[in-house]
Amino acid sequence: MIMNNINLLETVNLRKTYKVGRIQVEALRGVNLKVRRGEMVAIMGPSGCGKSTLMQILGAISRPTHGTVFIDGHSTSDMNDRELTHVRRNKIGFVFQRFNLLPTLTAQDNIEVARYLHQRDRARLDPHTGQIVQLLKIEDKMGHKPSELSGGEQQRVAIARAVANKPSILLADEPTGSLDSQNSSLVLNMLCALNRKFKQTIILVTHNPELARHAERIVEMRDGEIVRDIRARDLK
Repeated sequence: MIMNNINLLETVNLRKTYKVGRIQVEALRGVNLKVRRGEMVAIMGPSGCGKSTLMQILGAISRPTHGTVFIDGHSTSDMNDRELTHVRRNKIGFVFQRFNLLPTLTAQDNIEVARYLHQRDRARLDPHTGQIVQLLKIEDKMGHKPSELSGGEQQRVAIARAVANKPSILLADEPTGSLDSQNSSLVLNMLCALNRKFKQTIILVTHNPELARHAERIVEMRDGEIVRDIRARDLK
């Protein structure tokens, strides 16, 4: 199924049900979300509201029980496992609370591994990735291994790795959750700079309303549903 519209990402009546023993647990209950190309959207809500489940489905990691996800107009719900792997590799970048860097590789090698998986070549950092590295202010850290970097520096390397292949969408799930307030602000400012300079579409999950204000829109979830979708400047 193909949907022709102006939205880069759209979900239609998205539902996800888990079975816990004999009990059916509804993690998502008819979620309808639209994200325009180049937009930065923050998803907020208490633990257990469905944020992480939604991110897994948007990232083609998990399948919905019902409903459809469209990325670039194409329904991922109709895709087989091989096609979903292609979407994850070519359309989506992931940044998580845990940096997930390979500990034996330098920062540059961690970024190049992602490029190699995408392009199947061993080319060094291209001009685009070089710009990203400069924007994230880690150009002098490329020869360092993760253990030699601060938490904020590791997360910036993880961001560079996630966007090196120019994904359509960057999914950032609590990217500042393990950082102190100073590094949290720095990482969020870097994500905003990626959004502004490169028009990178970003969907950000955070518990912190002050961090969410960095986005253009804030989507609030409760009990598996979207209960409010507002411009960040209108958040009270």
